[in-house]
Amino acid sequence: MTNQNVDRNEIAKFEALASRWWDPSSEFKPLHDINPLRLNYIDERVSLAGKRALDVGCGGGLLSEGMAQRGAHVTGIDMGEAPLAVARLHGMESGVNVDYRQITIEELAQDKEHAGQYDVVTCLEMLEHVPDPASVIRACAAMLKPGGHLFVSTINRNPKSFLFAIVGAEYVLRLLPKGTHEWKKFIRPSEMSDHLRHAGLDVRELTGMTYNPITKVYKLGRDVDVNYLMHARDIREA
Repeated sequence: MTNQNVDRNEIAKFEALASRWWDPSSEFKPLHDINPLRLNYIDERVSLAGKRALDVGCGGGLLSEGMAQRGAHVTGIDMGEAPLAVARLHGMESGVNVDYRQITIEELAQDKEHAGQYDVVTCLEMLEHVPDPASVIRACAAMLKPGGHLFVSTINRNPKSFLFAIVGAEYVLRLLPKGTHEWKKFIRPSEMSDHLRHAGLDVRELTGMTYNPITKVYKLGRDVDVNYLMHARDIREA
């Protein structure tokens, strides 16, 4: 693991919480709340039905199952053994078929059977947890078919994101366990755009995601100060 683009401390955080992944009232409530928004965002830009999709950093499988339910043929990868076990078990209970694998995206990109074979690659709420986000982006790009779509999401790095994503979410509102995020690992949209362009991708759209603590509702919009999604596409013609 020392030669892989993983942070063992980050993996341990999610290993410890894995059994509660599918409990919508647990520490993963924010993921349950935003999952419909994420799914709709992706499906509205690339109709998932019949598409081959790869979910990078799939965890317990919330997004993976959602994409499969919309007709995609999904592979989910993660380096956490416990979250993957939870994902497989939930898939058996729900009857939703997803191919889960414990492997890094860089390793998978070296597999000729998988590289260049996906219409859609997603990497959501994961890049802020790895040592080298650019490496992940390059490997994600290598998995796409010509003209394929990549969707990423993470947290902006600025004073507001520290106040909202760490102080507010982890300490005041307690939406997330303390220590879930490290501010220095957050990624500015300009940095993300550079990573995507250097990987041969065309940035199509930047969308913000905000949370209203009064209504307890998430929504998509123009405010990218804290959470944001980005849609990019392979520049080769399909």
